[in-house]
Amino acid sequence: MAKKDCCSFCGREMNRLFSGEDNTFICHDCIEEGHRMIMEEQAEEAKNAQKKGHKLELQNLPRPTDIKAFLDQYVIGQDEAKRYLSVAVYNHYKRLLQPKDTDGVEIEKSNIIMVGSTGTGKTLMARTIAKMLSVPFTIVDATVLTEAGYVGEDVESLLVRLLEEADFDLEQAEKGIVFIDEIDKIARKSDNPSITRDVSGEGVQQGLLKLLEGAIVNVPPKGGRKHPEQEFVHVNTQNILFICGGAFDGIERKIAQRLNTQVVGFDAQRTEKVDKNNLLRYIAPQDLKSFGLIPEIIGRLPILTYLEPLDRDALRRILTEPKNAITKQYQKLMKMDGINLEFDAEALDYIVDKAIEFKLGARGLRSLTETVMMDLMYTLPSEARSGKTDTIHITRELAERQISKADSLRLRNAV
Repeated sequence: MAKKDCCSFCGREMNRLFSGEDNTFICHDCIEEGHRMIMEEQAEEAKNAQKKGHKLELQNLPRPTDIKAFLDQYVIGQDEAKRYLSVAVYNHYKRLLQPKDTDGVEIEKSNIIMVGSTGTGKTLMARTIAKMLSVPFTIVDATVLTEAGYVGEDVESLLVRLLEEADFDLEQAEKGIVFIDEIDKIARKSDNPSITRDVSGEGVQQGLLKLLEGAIVNVPPKGGRKHPEQEFVHVNTQNILFICGGAFDGIERKIAQRLNTQVVGFDAQRTEKVDKNNLLRYIAPQDLKSFGLIPEIIGRLPILTYLEPLDRDALRRILTEPKNAITKQYQKLMKMDGINLEFDAEALDYIVDKAIEFKLGARGLRSLTETVMMDLMYTLPSEARSGKTDTIHITRELAERQISKADSLRLRNAV
């Protein structure tokens, strides 16, 4: 039997090789790895250029259609939310880049609030847009914020995090994006605010008002508590884009009450076309007020959009289609150990079914896939190094066994 040619880079024998001069060969895997390295270097160069003062300009600012197309590469579905977000972000940065004029027309900032159940893509969309525009981006969980003077984090702490993301470049930070997650968790607990001190509810909402609208805020340079003799960084929030997101669990009841979906008789004709399975599409500012957000904060979040619940088809596509799909990430991890990882369609279907059963959305897909891969990721690197393993198939049987094993272990630990 004739000896196969070997790749001149990785040294492996391959059936298909590309030949060059001086009897050199390169395999498909090494070509892909070279391409990946070039792309990473270009991304790093672009990031460094941004840190050195690269600024967005009006002529190269991505248009709304460009922003949505970029989002489509990473986020499955949610076309309505993508359109709203793309237009809002484009208008926000166009406002920042507008030439100075004297016509007296001042364009106000339009912050955004997104409503949708957990795992539908709120955080991912905000992070992806910040990545596209190369602007500082930070995520703040509203549940850790408290009113100033109480144990917890002041609302100004989110500006400290933004400064950290900008390497304490004030000019860059003042053009960044802040994503406030779990905004629904600071809803007012009662319609009568005088009953008790709501330091993590209405108090936080009041504290957020000046940040959302635009104000100069004194921020400790390295975080921590304020004290009188300390020097502060003066951060102007006028040009910082705030995107808020929350599940607003139970707000469908508020929407249904407003739409009066239970009416009978003559008015019933008006509600026949209401999709009772997806009431979020009818969300309005008054529903947020009924849920417990104060009118002042609703007025400072003028762009309101919703995210649709992910159906089975969308969850299945999320596993494989986006640029950073979960399966692609694990395949890349295994490839670094010289292992080809393949997922059978039946295994992916099973993971999706379990995610629907647990009602975890897209986040559930990652945790379930991690559960399936855990034992393999523990043993395979050693086996690959000794030459025992080069290709692994994830079958439905393997997925069922690993998830059942993890469930049993959790149950025993709970007992």
